[in-house]
Amino acid sequence: MRVLMFGWEFPPHITGGLGTACYGLVKGLAKHNIDILFVMPKAYGDEDPNVARIVNAGDIVIPGTTSAIEDLWRRITFMEIGSNLIPYIGEEEFKRITTEQQNFSKETNKHTFYTKFQFSGKYGTDLTEEVTRYALVAATIAKNNQFDVIHAHDWLTYPAGVAAKKISGKPLIVHVHATEFDRSGENVNQNVYDIERRGMEEAVRVITVSNLTRNIVIKRYGINPKKVFTVHNAVDFSNRLVRRYKRSVDEKVVTFLGRVTYQKGPDYFVEAANKVLKKLKNVRFVMAGSGDMLNRVVRRVAQLRISNHFHFTGFLKGEEVNRMFSLSDVYVMPSVSEPFGISPLEAMSSDVPVIISKQSGVAEILSYALKIDFWDVDAMADVIHVLLQYPALSKFFVRNGQEEVNNLKWENAAAKVIDIYNSTM
Repeated sequence: MRVLMFGWEFPPHITGGLGTACYGLVKGLAKHNIDILFVMPKAYGDEDPNVARIVNAGDIVIPGTTSAIEDLWRRITFMEIGSNLIPYIGEEEFKRITTEQQNFSKETNKHTFYTKFQFSGKYGTDLTEEVTRYALVAATIAKNNQFDVIHAHDWLTYPAGVAAKKISGKPLIVHVHATEFDRSGENVNQNVYDIERRGMEEAVRVITVSNLTRNIVIKRYGINPKKVFTVHNAVDFSNRLVRRYKRSVDEKVVTFLGRVTYQKGPDYFVEAANKVLKKLKNVRFVMAGSGDMLNRVVRRVAQLRISNHFHFTGFLKGEEVNRMFSLSDVYVMPSVSEPFGISPLEAMSSDVPVIISKQSGVAEILSYALKIDFWDVDAMADVIHVLLQYPALSKFFVRNGQEEVNNLKWENAAAKVIDIYNSTM
């Protein structure tokens, strides 16, 4: 079986969990001998060639003689999306990334079919233009290649999936890693919502990363439940070397690691920290990440007069993340809405007990994580206190959590996806 797959990012060049999930799934599918043609807006040449054939959308020439593609272009209208709408990163982190990426070339003629389009592959102010041009490239690729099924990851690639479906007539599957309700709460961007809904309606199957997300797709987007299937994400720590770092402080360390945005619940973490510090003084709280709520959180920490027990590290990546987990005694993910959430699995693999919100998709598959409602700061504080005060309990969750994480394999998730592929044919 050959799959035409569309994704916005792929390791090692990622800005969030989407690229990591795509890579894990593709590796799992490869173990089942599925042939993947993975199209991304900007490939760098150092992606893993052993799991898929990586296609750089910027290398594809759009032919002017393809009337179907020209017709598709005429049907597409550009939609203005503000620069603060970034699917997987906060505003401050976005500014950091775009500052680092100022040297990419930008195509000036956006309306010709006789050239290659240039893509940044990022989440910039011209994001919707890139999404649209990406769809045109997808139509060309679909016309010139043989495949059995189309698989599009998240809203950025749904128009590409729909275009490929129109050209080829092959079944479309869309993979929902997050929805606009997860990213924006009730203040949804209508344009993005419409793209998401159109993709789901055009798809013959919709894959969601959790039952939590599945319910949102059904209730908020009006999608037929019979075509929506949950396949939980997995993890791959087979090549990960866990290093131990020497701690320079004697206090216990409780960590929040993620975007400092509404979705992740950083303000609830601060309120819980304040309650813990009323009982225990030998604790330091760390907020690792950046986002549009960072300044508000810093002000609240100062207002509560707990700054001498609170640290802000900024955005961490790669080995910095591993080091942070190695120095932590407890990890907390108090997400308001989390489609899945891979960071608790990373913490568990680093021998750190985790506290997660019941409003996260990963809570559906973890038995050895302590679960609280994101808004219940009293319960959050109590559980942090218990884990810090009773080492035997902490070791119990570490030992069993490590075994639980090791059983979450991508090849098992891939097998479920293959069953969904087969059901479309």
